Amino acid sequence: KQELSTTGAAGGVEGDTVLQRLDALEGELRRITGKTEELEFRIDNIVRDGTNRIGDLEFRLVELEGGDVSTLGETSTLGGDLTQTPPPLVVTPPEDGSDLAVSEEVDFDAAKTAYDEGDLESAASLFTGFIEDYPGGPLTADAQYWRGEALAGLGEWSSAARAFLQSFSSGPENDLAPQALYRLGVSLDKIGQTEEACLTLNEVNVRYPGVDAAARAEGTMASLGCAG
Repeated sequence: KQELSTTGAAGGVEGDTVLQRLDALEGELRRITGKTEELEFRIDNIVRDGTNRIGDLEFRLVELEGGDVSTLGETSTLGGDLTQTPPPLVVTPPEDGSDLAVSEEVDFDAAKTAYDEGDLESAASLFTGFIEDYPGGPLTADAQYWRGEALAGLGEWSSAARAFLQSFSSGPENDLAPQALYRLGVSLDKIGQTEEACLTLNEVNVRYPGVDAAARAEGTMASLGCAG
């Protein structure tokens, strides 16, 4: 009893006896567990809703392109599949250094140079090849974005919309994600999907308030006459 009175109740849990303190600790643990479960449920709902929206947009874009919607696979889970613990990463360095990383950067720079020089057809082709060669790489989301810009410059708005969608969905936290989402909204309007364009542009402000893309999205929504 003397030790308990001098050390005080751990974590601010009050009680005159050890049993009372244990009861209080159990109550606090139940409260925290309940809150955790509530947050997990909300996150699951957000991921499910976001994944469904992305899947719906992919379906609409393939349908507009005249493609075969039956070939669409299952939409990737927004934010990645968090239900399984990823295996430990084993990195085997190349014999001559970082050849893979270097070649990836070189290929990306070559495609970006073509875009900067106005050779949009070559840029679109090079970025397409880059995405096929380095799927899931650190520059893939950026490559999808610039591929979308090249296609948009060529007037291929339906394909551009798919590229912007893939860029955003593969990296929602990427630096180009707000701009990719904004350009997706613009592309949807260009292919006659004004209602979806308004919803997408509004999502820019919801997800990324205060960034430049959000301000541009507001201006575009005003010009399209989107409902507030």
